[in-house]
Amino acid sequence: MSTDKKHTEHGPPSAMEHIKTESNYLRGTLEESFADRITASIPDEDTKILKFHGSYMQDDRDVRNERKQKKLEPAYQFMIRVRTPGGVATPEQWLVMDDIANRYGNETLKLTTRQAFQTHGILKWNMKNTLQQMNAALMDSIAACGDVNRNVMCNPNPYQSEVHADVYEWSKAISNHLIPKTMAYHEIWLDEEKVLDTREAEEEVEPIYGPTYLPRKFKIGIAVPPSNDVDVFSQDIGLIAILEEGKLVGFNVAVGGGMGMTHGDTNTYPQLARVIGYTPVDQIVDVVEKLVTIQRDYGNRSERKNARFKYTVDRMGVDWIKEELDRRIGWKIEEPRSYHFDHNGDRYGWVEGAGNWHLTLFIQNGRIKDTEEYKLMTGLREIAHVHTGDFRLTANQNLVIANVTDDKKAEIQAIVDQYGLTDGKQNSALRQNSMACVAFPTCGLAMAESERYLPSLVDKIEALLEEEGLRDEEITIRMTGCPNGCARPALGEIAFIGKAPGKYNLYLGAGFSGERLNKMYRENIGEEEILETLKPIISQYAKHRNDNEHFGDYVVRAGYVEPVYSGTEFHS
Repeated sequence: MSTDKKHTEHGPPSAMEHIKTESNYLRGTLEESFADRITASIPDEDTKILKFHGSYMQDDRDVRNERKQKKLEPAYQFMIRVRTPGGVATPEQWLVMDDIANRYGNETLKLTTRQAFQTHGILKWNMKNTLQQMNAALMDSIAACGDVNRNVMCNPNPYQSEVHADVYEWSKAISNHLIPKTMAYHEIWLDEEKVLDTREAEEEVEPIYGPTYLPRKFKIGIAVPPSNDVDVFSQDIGLIAILEEGKLVGFNVAVGGGMGMTHGDTNTYPQLARVIGYTPVDQIVDVVEKLVTIQRDYGNRSERKNARFKYTVDRMGVDWIKEELDRRIGWKIEEPRSYHFDHNGDRYGWVEGAGNWHLTLFIQNGRIKDTEEYKLMTGLREIAHVHTGDFRLTANQNLVIANVTDDKKAEIQAIVDQYGLTDGKQNSALRQNSMACVAFPTCGLAMAESERYLPSLVDKIEALLEEEGLRDEEITIRMTGCPNGCARPALGEIAFIGKAPGKYNLYLGAGFSGERLNKMYRENIGEEEILETLKPIISQYAKHRNDNEHFGDYVVRAGYVEPVYSGTEFHS
């Protein structure tokens, strides 16, 4: 099949492609829609363009039926996702996000699996004030959502702090290079001077993306072996740092990962990125840009369910992608360098590195809030008032109080003690390695609970593990309320993907360090069946595992599920 045929075989452009084309480089009618005080919502087409500005319109599904009975429109609100390359924020920025959450939002913050802040519950008439307050603190939500490259992730682990500065700078450089160049965000939200309505040539407005941007969202992450905490193989482009004598010299480049799928559609599947070569560190921005342009030119613009880069890579072939990359960069990418991953979780508590101290705190499912029993938000606010280093949001929804000086360590520890902030070490290893998406009540795609339910399910699975003496056995467990994959469930040794209220598909067998997908073991089951299913497997694991054998490896070896190294085998 010729390349030209592969490029054009998809069919007519989807409705979203027309919306992007007609949006005047992401302006749409957002300014007029947000000026309309009659309704708390905005029109459907504007909601699609708003994503490129880092925000989704949502409604509170807990009160949807009640409001409908009262003939009221849904309780519309907006989620804002803040672009924080590498997950790094200053104490001043933390305090701004805390203030926004309590002044304009639902008094909580969400730390996402992409190392970004999310704040929920922003009303339409507070959007502009919120974004301007963020801007004053040198934060924005540009391209945090939408058909563009999103927040670039990087390894935040404190025990590798010596190289964190380098990988963080490259995550920033890549993120900044791939930000859309349109001034729509600045005009609409920051009241900056409007450009002429006459469109400039598309290569001048969007030299990388063009007028229709990418076919679908695009994700990039940088891992530093032996830690695969960013789940590098889940990324559209995964970069694996290569060190020589403790110095960053370059990256192995992996392409075509992604977690989302659609229930019942076997043409959709999660996929692992595949390593295609190595590039010296000073060439990485150009290499990433050219891979993005390959997806721009060859991705499916007809069927959005098959529009991610993983499907482009699978359709065109890894060898073709590598050859096309070589052609676009003008040189041949080198053979991959050796590397090794041994885990993808966080390391809790205090560690010392690069002359400073770093404290990793456990934040259950990434939700920052105060309750009567646990004043987590207040405690972190007090730390931000005295902290002189930085905050690092981890890819596992936890938080690092990083670069704490010797003279501040005792002061911060006193705040930790005062508010009972947890480093997670008193939790089971299962809970320490748990992760969930938001789901109800704010996500419009959710089919089942996730963030609000996983902690109680973990309680019950913990009891099964404790019966077998496995409380301290590290097992990754993940839950999402739908199959879009926001908590990277296909990489959980135990994973649940929502099908309906109280019902989940159960998946087993992913690799502990993120190098193998899991596979469905039971379909559409509730809590009772989940526990009945897991109990004998956990018992057999306790009795028959090999030394240092992870749960995911055992269930594959014992024949509960087949190993899955390619998404094309996920449904077979």
